[in-house]
Amino acid sequence: MSDPRVTVVVITHNRRDELLHTLDRLAELPERPRVIVTDNASADGTATAVTALHPSVTLLTPGRNLGAVGRNLAVRKVTSAYVAFCDDDSWWEPGSLAAAADLLDRHPGLAAVTARILVEPGGREDPIVAELRDSPVQGPDWLPGPALGSFLAAATVMRTDAFREAGGFSERLWLGGEEELLATDLATAGWWLVYAESLTVHHAPSELRDPTLRRMHGLRNTLWFVWLRRPLRPALRRTLHLVRTVPRDLASVRAFGLAMAGLPWVLRERRVVPPAVEARLGALAESQRTSTARRYVG
Repeated sequence: MSDPRVTVVVITHNRRDELLHTLDRLAELPERPRVIVTDNASADGTATAVTALHPSVTLLTPGRNLGAVGRNLAVRKVTSAYVAFCDDDSWWEPGSLAAAADLLDRHPGLAAVTARILVEPGGREDPIVAELRDSPVQGPDWLPGPALGSFLAAATVMRTDAFREAGGFSERLWLGGEEELLATDLATAGWWLVYAESLTVHHAPSELRDPTLRRMHGLRNTLWFVWLRRPLRPALRRTLHLVRTVPRDLASVRAFGLAMAGLPWVLRERRVVPPAVEARLGALAESQRTSTARRYVG
């Protein structure tokens, strides 16, 4: 059941064993997708292992850690209509890539579909899935699932042209909640994003991560996003809410410091979204106030 409509893009950094497991799972998919890996300057032999054990994989080695922008580098090599993003500790369930392509084929106004996420081992549903399923964003009747205000890159298949036209992931944000800005720019361009219950991604969270650094970058990026795209009053409300609710620790202090240091470029590049898109962002922000998954602030 080879399906040339979807290419899988993976970014990795010093997670050789997890990446090899993911590539083994992707190689077993009936869709036989082309796979492109951006190795973000790993020092654990990742590139050598991929070349030896998965020679059919297109391997990109930029020589430095590009964060999420490593996906942009890979998408430059994509020739298929759709691109499926995947982390080095996650993989797509057989048949889901073809089903995602079918949804995008049928709905030309749809930019992306986000899958249900099962956490391994055990296959329990990730807490974020309930929030995707019950998304507060209102969309048109033709959508094949709940409308989303953002997406999770490791569980999303996207229209390649839409990704490129929106500019891909921001170099400024690097990594950590980087999806929200791209999702908003897609919405501003007239695209829709949905959650698709019929699609499944498996995630085996790697222990090789720095949760404090990820939370710090996630909070910084949330603040930058708010001031890059939202009107003045909602931006102030969201900022004050974060000030009141984030943990009182050094990581939060550093995150706010980094956000303030970026204020000059944020104000230069600020482009407030139109009212229809702001309505989506407002609904999403309200739901995040009670988020159990705390996706955007770590």
